[in-house]
Amino acid sequence: MIRLQLYSLLFLLVVSGCNNTRDDKLHAFKLSEVRIHEGPFLQAQQADLAYLQALEPDRLLAPFLKDAGLKPIKDNYGNWENTGLDGHIGGHYLSALSFMYATTRNNELLHRIEYMLTWLKRCQDKNGNGYVGGIPMGQEIWKEVAEGNINAGAFSLNNRWVPLYNMHKLFAGLYDVYVNTGNSDAREMLIKLTDWFYETTKNLTKEQVQTMLISEHGGLNEVFVNVAELTGDEKYLEMARKFSHEAILEPLIQQKNELAGLHANTQIPKVIGFERYAQAANNLTWDSAAVFFWNTVINDWTISIGGNSVREHFHPANDFSSMIESEQGPESCNTYNMLKLTKLLYLAHPEQKYLDYYERALFNHILSSEHPVKGGFVYFTPVRPRHYRVYSQPQTSFWCCVGSGIENPGKYSEMIYLKSNNQLFVNMFIASEVNWIEKQVSLIQETKFPNQSATQFTVHTNKPQHFSLNIRVAPWMNTDKLEIKVNDKPEKNLKISDGFIRLKQKWNNGDKVLMHFAMKTYVEFLPDSSHWVSFLHGPIVLGAVTDTTDLVGLWADESRMGHVAKGPKYPLDKAPTIIVDDFNDLSSLVKPIDSLPMHFTLSHLNNTTNGTEVLKPFYSIHEARYMVYWPVYSQNEYNAMQAELVQKEKEFQELNRRTIDWVWPGEQQPEADHFIKFKDSRTGVHKSRHWRDATGWFSYQLNNPKNEKCALEITYYGLDKQRDFSILINGVIIAEVHLDGTNGDKFFTQNYAIPNELISQNKPIELKFVAHFGSVAGGIYGIRLLRINKL
Repeated sequence: MIRLQLYSLLFLLVVSGCNNTRDDKLHAFKLSEVRIHEGPFLQAQQADLAYLQALEPDRLLAPFLKDAGLKPIKDNYGNWENTGLDGHIGGHYLSALSFMYATTRNNELLHRIEYMLTWLKRCQDKNGNGYVGGIPMGQEIWKEVAEGNINAGAFSLNNRWVPLYNMHKLFAGLYDVYVNTGNSDAREMLIKLTDWFYETTKNLTKEQVQTMLISEHGGLNEVFVNVAELTGDEKYLEMARKFSHEAILEPLIQQKNELAGLHANTQIPKVIGFERYAQAANNLTWDSAAVFFWNTVINDWTISIGGNSVREHFHPANDFSSMIESEQGPESCNTYNMLKLTKLLYLAHPEQKYLDYYERALFNHILSSEHPVKGGFVYFTPVRPRHYRVYSQPQTSFWCCVGSGIENPGKYSEMIYLKSNNQLFVNMFIASEVNWIEKQVSLIQETKFPNQSATQFTVHTNKPQHFSLNIRVAPWMNTDKLEIKVNDKPEKNLKISDGFIRLKQKWNNGDKVLMHFAMKTYVEFLPDSSHWVSFLHGPIVLGAVTDTTDLVGLWADESRMGHVAKGPKYPLDKAPTIIVDDFNDLSSLVKPIDSLPMHFTLSHLNNTTNGTEVLKPFYSIHEARYMVYWPVYSQNEYNAMQAELVQKEKEFQELNRRTIDWVWPGEQQPEADHFIKFKDSRTGVHKSRHWRDATGWFSYQLNNPKNEKCALEITYYGLDKQRDFSILINGVIIAEVHLDGTNGDKFFTQNYAIPNELISQNKPIELKFVAHFGSVAGGIYGIRLLRINKL
């Protein structure tokens, strides 16, 4: 009972922001206690507010009403909301509304929350067992699960698209609504839903649960810790432990990096849950595992903007070539989750590295992933030179990164300030105001950062107050030029402690602190130390607009792959390249433009008109092709590799021109976008490449929008043997394949012509691999649909 009371007390501390504890631990402010003022973050927040208001609750609710047997008021949205992930945006929408309401107090948002909850409660009441969800045929799948009938793939469960992941969004949405609005219906519905999940899975063995967790499941373990703290009931904490994926946890506990090849954003929410459990149960082993994961991802895979992964996966850590070549660079909701994990870890371990990353990712990836005027959200941020991003639209686009994207602006303020018993911490320089309720003090920060290297704080208090105002000194600052004035009087002999200047004194109403600092300009190479460099001024990554040509699909339509920038990939050998002999002083190539704040020239470039480009904050670049990493070579190196690069790029461009459609088997989004179906199929990673095989069968729908004459190109591994299977197109066998292991330790391709009569007008091509009796179909490492007249 004492332990349960502690959980209840801890929840109250989290929700209220109360810091009346005897220790000096850091605590976050509630979102309602911090307001963003004029600047790029407020602009993005207002654009998101308009985006939220453009979404129709009735259409988001439709999947839930259909599942409960109630007549929907309007039909589903399209895109991911009616092709298998129905209802997932509804959960995100609850979270986004609650965050934005807390930070803006816009009553229309509160009305939308209440409207959503009213209908969701009707669905839950209609179901009668605590369940509510929008998953297609959801009632059937949970009956199967309860009976122990579990067929899990990385991105499917019982042949449905990540239903556990989908459910997590609703769990999180109900919790966020309660925390940020105090709505008691949200609390009651959350507990009933959790109890339903408990009853549904209580008879499953440990092995069955761990099999379920092979399927992407978001942060279910985090949710159950939340409910444990909310209720004080220890059974929910045990649920959190039970639904933690041990195949990921155990190597992390042993400090082993086995992440290469894994789907990045599947793993991060699991680790958030590991850390939440560690903090709730005081489990130092799990905490150490979460810290190891964070360090590994940051050091091995994170690029300058704070994002990581290619095509959503952790690529080989020693080879970032796929990052440079692909149009599918870092995924936005991956970084959304890295920020959640970073906040948790910093509150437990207040080390400056966490603040450094949080600031970097917030300014450069999260802020840049929303159109500042139109509010569209970005899925992939290509690093490929001279490529571009695609933006969502409220009525067409319902990707995972739209769900997390609409949440982000309501949470911009969550780490600007923190507090302990008698200390107020300023972590970032964003124009804003914080209300420290326990001290009856407010602090206003006025700044035009990063356009100006200064910020001013004004204290408002009804009576003189003793506390320490701690202002972060970041590693990108030149401390020799740091100046602090309190009420116009310079502070001498400034001492920096744990990354903060600590101004401890009695504060009066109207006291002002003025801080001037200088920002360093510096460079960062890709983590594999290859010849690719990014430029930063302070924490701000600098990019360059190259042109605005061929922005195909800039504003996404309803198509399943509308989130990918499908315009032509401009040749890498023609990309602006830095030619210098001294790599140790690359920052000297960047010169400020005096008339334009945060604008610079970059010199010593070839493939440009005058050998220079204009740099500016990457977050300010939109609706354009851009550079964010530049190749850098000495003249001799460049001359030596130019012919090889030209030939490689020629081959790449030729393959790209021939390709009608492609699938990377074993990777989530390419498979989901091509409507993967299977029976008795497996996926894995070999030599850093994903594969799929089957003792039964698996199939995809390939797109051939112009009904062109075409052929298949299939990639195999040369040592696979004793594998016999058929390849079918629209139900007709076009090839019988026998892999005999005679092609050596390498990947190789085989082409198969598709008879013209099998190409149906305006219909996708169904490609199916079927194993012969007692054999295996695959492994298949790559699939391309090629124009036959280009073979």
